[in-house]
Amino acid sequence: MTILCVRFQLPPASEADLPQLLGMLEEFTPVVQALPPDGALADLRGAERYFGRDAVDLASVIRVRSLALYGVDCVIGAGPGPMLARVALRDAVPGTTCAVPDEPDAVVEFLAEKPVAALPGVGAATARTLDDYGLDTLGRVAAAPLSTLQRLVGAKTGRELHEKANGVDRGRVVPNAVSRSLATERPFGRDELDPDRHRRALLSAAEEIGARLRALDKVCRTLTLTVRYADLPHSRTGSSGGTPIATTRSRKLNEPTAHSPALTRAAYGMYEGLGLQRARVRAIALRAEGLDPADQASYQLTFDPVDERVRRIEEVADRARAKFGPRAVMPGGLAGRAA
Repeated sequence: MTILCVRFQLPPASEADLPQLLGMLEEFTPVVQALPPDGALADLRGAERYFGRDAVDLASVIRVRSLALYGVDCVIGAGPGPMLARVALRDAVPGTTCAVPDEPDAVVEFLAEKPVAALPGVGAATARTLDDYGLDTLGRVAAAPLSTLQRLVGAKTGRELHEKANGVDRGRVVPNAVSRSLATERPFGRDELDPDRHRRALLSAAEEIGARLRALDKVCRTLTLTVRYADLPHSRTGSSGGTPIATTRSRKLNEPTAHSPALTRAAYGMYEGLGLQRARVRAIALRAEGLDPADQASYQLTFDPVDERVRRIEEVADRARAKFGPRAVMPGGLAGRAA
């Protein structure tokens, strides 16, 4: 096991602590990939040789240091590759490290009884499609003919799914900078079933992200949505205890933007793509990534007068909010409600 997937048990609204926790990981290895809002991947191949310990031993040191320095516990999955480490994380509990064995046969056995949705990147729609044909576990997916999977979910997706179900992990840890992003989260007072309230939270979050980007004269190239669920029996896929399950989706925008309506459309699109049906949602978070200076971004010219008017209204609204407070001007869908 050379890759760790670490999820820090951060309290609500404490994502600002993530950069310093990543800095702590970088004391062990420079190859750290942030997984906002509360996780990271760490490639420990060099660290194992340097410290003379394996990844599981180093995971214990990381956990103790996180608790001692920051008062933050963490759960850790370990595996020979990033995908396997992320799957192992689903079975991890605070105080222990769930490790996937290195041997190919043991990897296949470890994955066999896992639900298809345990694989990173497999959404609800793909999982339902496979489930309709009896392919509800990774073991059954691994045993299915490649041609069958490709007919069901497409050539590229079917091939990747078949490889991952058989324990083939081609991923790698890509170091990134969490500071080149902005995030906000909308927790619900209770586990929320109402899709209208989900969309209202998305609208509020997108408005905040857009306003913060414009205040910094920045634009973003990618928007990431994280939906945290209640730990329900029908949705528990390997997580333990009361730990919430989360789904994360990212979308590269057509052009870099800080325009709130464009961010809202992208957020709605990702949410609709999840195909949630009476999901009990605990919190919704949005993250703007790939930030660049607004004056260096390129834009598609438009002759749409409506779009031009909307952007001018947005500028006026920003000035009003700067003078009278963030709730001075807001979309009609948020008026009269706490956002």
